[in-house]
Order: sequence, then C-alpha cells, then structure tokens
Amino acid sequence: MASDTDIAPILTTRRDEATGFFQKVVSKGLGWARKYSLFTYPFATACCGMEYMSVAASRYDISRFGAEFPRFSPRQADLLMVVGTINLKQAPILKRVYEQMTEPKWVVSFGVCASSGGFYDNYAVLQGIDRIIPVDVYIPGCPPRPEQVLDGLMLLQDKIQNEKHSLGNKQKIPERPGYRDIVLSK
Repeated sequence: MASDTDIAPILTTRRDEATGFFQKVVSKGLGWARKYSLFTYPFATACCGMEYMSVAASRYDISRFGAEFPRFSPRQADLLMVVGTINLKQAPILKRVYEQMTEPKWVVSFGVCASSGGFYDNYAVLQGIDRIIPVDVYIPGCPPRPEQVLDGLMLLQDKIQNEKHSLGNKQKIPERPGYRDIVLSK
C-alpha cells in the first residue's frame, strides 16, 4: 500500500530563502537594536560578584556595550547573568527567575562555579546551571577577568545580531470574556 507521500511529491521551501528583502532589512535592524539594548539581571551569589561590579565600573565601562542598566526585576530583564556558585536550594529560585523573564531572553554563565560547579564537587552545589536552564555564553575563570566578561558579552551580541527576527506575532491570543459576558451567560 502506497502512502500519500509516494503518490504526490512534497514541495518544501526553506524559511530563510522565503523571506523577502524588506523582512531581511527589518530583521537586521531589530538585531542591531537588540544587540545594544541588553537589560541584565545579575544573579550574583558568590565571589564572582566582585568581578561583575568591576566590569560595571568606569574602568571597563560595560555601558559602551549597551548593558549598563541592571534590572532587579526579572520581568524587566532580557539577559540573565548567573554570577557565582548555585546551591541546589537556589536552583528552583533561579529557574523561576528565568521563567519570569521577558522574551527573547539570554543567559550568561559567569565563572567556573556557575558553568560546572567549580571545585565544589559535592552534594550541595549544582554542577552547572545548564542542567536547569539553557545557557547562551559561558565565561570561564575563577573569577573571570573583566576582559573575559566583555569578550563574552561581545559573543552574545554577535549571536543576538545574527538571529532571525520575526516582524510580528502571528499567533492570535484568545480573548477572555469580560465580567458582563460571565454574568449574562448564567
């Protein structure tokens, strides 16, 4: 018995090839704008927090990369910087912070403790945050130098700029019934 795909060949097109000129130009513009408007949420727990503070100071000036305003509410941030050691008791909190962030969102693992647990190979320390949330950029070091942090930030900016950005939300959001609709339907 022949299936439908054997009878009629299926034509497929790549989405990248199907985008028009205007959509590519707008996607590049959105990539450039998002690249230089990162709102960071620093989840600092250990000694790497001091290095993060030095990166934000005037000598290294993270503001020239568009990441100068730390947001201390996950609903206003799109870049989560996990700075330092994460204990297993903190893991659900970190995951909740990640889930509350706005889309699109990116994650940077700052230091060897956040990336792999560091020299804390025991039952109480999470052996890498990539076990609970996806990570975009890993910054090695114990603690990492400010230059490494800026290099990691530039890697993330290149990743953001080269993403394909959509022009609109094609998914329709269902409307909720109002108070009068609920009262009248009873």
